[in-house]
Amino acid sequence: MQIINPDTFREDVIAIEASQFANSEQSENLWAKSNRFPVFLAVVFAFFNQVSGINAIIYYAPRIFEMAGFEKSSSLLSTTGIGLVNFCFTLLAMNFIDRFGRRTLMLIGSFGVIGTLALVARAFYTQQFDAVPYYLFVYIAFFAFSQGAVIWVFISEIFPNSVRAKGQALGSFTHWFMAALIAFTFPYLSEQLGGGHTFSFFAIMMFLQLIFVWRIMPETKGTSLEQMDKTLVIH
Repeated sequence: MQIINPDTFREDVIAIEASQFANSEQSENLWAKSNRFPVFLAVVFAFFNQVSGINAIIYYAPRIFEMAGFEKSSSLLSTTGIGLVNFCFTLLAMNFIDRFGRRTLMLIGSFGVIGTLALVARAFYTQQFDAVPYYLFVYIAFFAFSQGAVIWVFISEIFPNSVRAKGQALGSFTHWFMAALIAFTFPYLSEQLGGGHTFSFFAIMMFLQLIFVWRIMPETKGTSLEQMDKTLVIH
């Protein structure tokens, strides 16, 4: 502790000891009234993470590019590009998440994914597909820089120590349940509704996410795990 935080390590140790004492008397029930707000944050955050369409786009990238009129070889090459962009911007986000904060990255990312998803939807409506790969590359960059990096950090920070493991499990379950649901339904939706309506749906969901981030999501940057439950109560 002294090596990590030489200036405030004594205060940190006192806070941890006080938190351990409080947790010994605190309910370990995840569904207790005091945990409702963290549970709400985790479930809603994980829900929005997947209704952005991220895993549908990653899983079905070749199919999407073929829907846009590209040849199969070009589609597979573009899929490789998506993976590379995702990797690079996730690394970039790791360097900025503690510098600018979780909400700032989420606000930037929300505007970015809304714009790019709307452009993809417009391309399908107008049948002008030339720029679709570039739109999706930019979409992946904004997603990786924001939601892709923030979700696991944020969910791990918002729960009191006594229920943190259960809370993270709930957030992870919601995330992967929605991932499976979107992945299984995307082929049907894209075939029945068309690419325009499908990507418009994702864009609308991201607009709702923007409102959630702007009005409800608390900033957890610079707040210790021991102080987080007090911060959420104040929020």
